[in-house]
Amino acid sequence: MPDFYFAYGSNMNPARMQARGLNYTRFEAGRLSDCSLQFNKRAHNKSGVAYANVCHQRGCEVQGVLYELAESTDIAMMDVFEGTPIRYSRDLFEIATASGIYWAWVYVANRAFIDEALAVEENYLKHLLSAGALLSPDYRKRLQELTRVIKSEAPADAEHGLRFNV
Repeated sequence: MPDFYFAYGSNMNPARMQARGLNYTRFEAGRLSDCSLQFNKRAHNKSGVAYANVCHQRGCEVQGVLYELAESTDIAMMDVFEGTPIRYSRDLFEIATASGIYWAWVYVANRAFIDEALAVEENYLKHLLSAGALLSPDYRKRLQELTRVIKSEAPADAEHGLRFNV
């Protein structure tokens, strides 16, 4: 089993990963080739709200954070938060980093939960932007310029908001 997990959504926030109890030894910037970042995964508890997803798209790239897990079995802890195997499936993809290429677990939304008419909550987007210097300036700018963003219901600094998508 691989010892790596690639986060492209709210899990790019290391504080969120700590709050969720994921044990990792290090993290670095990573890139997933031939995929695009989409906000089309339907939230399970909020009507009209999108979570991040990756879709195959030749020539595109998803930037994110590659976590080296303390134990290869630690990825199972994330399944609860991602709704695996119902809402997301967990698959292996090659992730390129400055230190090399790694096989890593990546969550991909299941087709039954995809809806193209959704918007991202501002607090959720803040988790993505918290990756800061791990993302290229152009990628950060694209995230900051998303047009389908809605006001969040819960305060961003709430402990509950770090553990769960609220």
